[in-house]
Amino acid sequence: QVQLVESGGGWVQAGGSLRLSCTASGSIFSINAMGWYRQAPGKQRDLVARITSGGSTTYADSMKGRTTISRANAKNTVYLQMNSLKPEDTAVYYCAADINSRITVRAYWGQGTQVTVSS
Repeated sequence: QVQLVESGGGWVQAGGSLRLSCTASGSIFSINAMGWYRQAPGKQRDLVARITSGGSTTYADSMKGRTTISRANAKNTVYLQMNSLKPEDTAVYYCAADINSRITVRAYWGQGTQVTVSS
């Protein structure tokens, strides 16, 4: 059994910063990649950023230059540092991980953490 737990969400004014954290625990042999997605009410869930076990990163165009994803592999933890936040960044942010348990490789999702950016 694998669980992902997010933290660090909250309310900030436009231009502010937040640092999100996500830790995976359970029956984990290895983690191929971890990432963050976000979803606003009535909208689809979109990629924010992703990082592989080797450190390769991918960012959504809207987040480039404002967001940094990093990973502490030994802790099975991924971080998302967000700066210069805008009201349109308001959404529920979900952590995701591609996890190899030796039995199967699949994606796991956290419960989500709310990020609200006001003007």
